[in-house]
Amino acid sequence: MLNNATINQLHDLRLPVMATKLREQLEQPDIAALSFEERFGLLVEAEWLTRHSKRIEKLIAHADFRFTAHLEDIDYQGKRGISKPDILRLSAGGYIKKNVNLLISGPTGVGKTYLACALGRAACSQGVPTVYIRVPDLFLRLADAQTEGKYGSLRDKFTKINLLILDDWGLRKFTLDETQELMELVERRYGRATTIISGQLPHSAWHDLFPDPTLADAILDRIIHNAYKYNISGDSMRKVLAERDLKSC
Repeated sequence: MLNNATINQLHDLRLPVMATKLREQLEQPDIAALSFEERFGLLVEAEWLTRHSKRIEKLIAHADFRFTAHLEDIDYQGKRGISKPDILRLSAGGYIKKNVNLLISGPTGVGKTYLACALGRAACSQGVPTVYIRVPDLFLRLADAQTEGKYGSLRDKFTKINLLILDDWGLRKFTLDETQELMELVERRYGRATTIISGQLPHSAWHDLFPDPTLADAILDRIIHNAYKYNISGDSMRKVLAERDLKSC
């Protein structure tokens, strides 16, 4: 009766995993060989691991990654400009703790977006709130939010998120309004949060994307000088995967 009451109290305290594990312990005849501290430690560990796993799942869901990407699935064959040690070092997340940016450039299909998503997922696994968004979609969402009267809250979301991944940077030249929007964003994030930027153009060609040279200088000064930079080259991953699929048919 006492054990049932304890299990019910654990449920009331919103500790369902501990309640389940306690019930399982009571059904194990050799559990008495463990000390109270050992048994209690097992209960607490099970509850903590479950909550930690759910938090990571929630962070990944909220990040809205374009791909379900994993670092262990990255194919390094034929890839130049970034190495496995580079990626393993980045996956540890030290650059995020230091609020340093990461710039990934290279031709279409080389795996830039996949890499950015994989690093974002690694950040989520370390408890870092992350948001992935394509640059064209960023401007569309901000414009829609302005119409709906939600601009301030959405801008704050992109400003304050610990890791912001901006994909498809530089597909076209920015308008003056977009330039001013980016200026506000990078100014607010500078030294306070990390931004991963992925696009085809290397950072040396970014200045020409902006209509106003003064604003271009200000934006790039806040992005480039505080960033790790990787210009990746190699075969198109889409081509490699397509050829692999054709051979397997």
